[in-house]
Amino acid sequence: MGLMNSEIATGSTIVARFNVANAPYDDVKVRRAAQLAVDNSAVLALGLGGRGKPADNHHVGPMHPEYADIGPARRDVEQSKKLLAEAGRADHEFELISVDVEWQKSTGDAIGAQMREAGLKIKRTVLPAATFWNDWSKYPFSCTEWLGRPLGVQVLALAYKSGAAWNESAYANPEFDTLLDKALATPDAKARKETMGKIEQNLRDSGIIIQPYWRSVYRTYRKGVEGCEQHQALEQHFEKVWIES
Repeated sequence: MGLMNSEIATGSTIVARFNVANAPYDDVKVRRAAQLAVDNSAVLALGLGGRGKPADNHHVGPMHPEYADIGPARRDVEQSKKLLAEAGRADHEFELISVDVEWQKSTGDAIGAQMREAGLKIKRTVLPAATFWNDWSKYPFSCTEWLGRPLGVQVLALAYKSGAAWNESAYANPEFDTLLDKALATPDAKARKETMGKIEQNLRDSGIIIQPYWRSVYRTYRKGVEGCEQHQALEQHFEKVWIES
């Protein structure tokens, strides 16, 4: 069509999160079993057509200045089955809920397919947006879109700190809270890295989320429009835009 594309690799993502107020997801072994059953790279390819980068199940990424590389999240089907058996939940049927938005539905389907391939029982439920968002923070196991924040600590404080307004997982871990408070009180990003590594490990080991990828976002505009590059939070800054004469 002769249009121009601006792409930015962002902190925007989707998480399949467990709510620990709902059994059996109060058991870390059950959560980790599901997490270990999923290959994040496969979900990126199947759910988003590869338009992004694999994520590592801790909601902090290379776009964040305080990011600490603790290594990739690896699929381990045998360990997944072992943990589920140890929890006495080998026959448990996971129900993964998602909103009826194409890329989010496809991502949920891909996560479900990975779990099913690993031998876990999985049911998929897709809800219209008006229904889904009424109770988005209460579902036992569901997919939620998150837009990017400039700093890793921002989304952690919103989504995983005990009692936080958007803590849809009901995660309440005193060690995590203490580490996050320390990171929030450290203004220098480089100095935060050591603490952030511990935070990332804590969150991944909790099995609280399956975070398959960081997604690229796009803005499309006609040739001759300048300064209209995509913003990581989808903000519109038309004071920076001009049209060639």
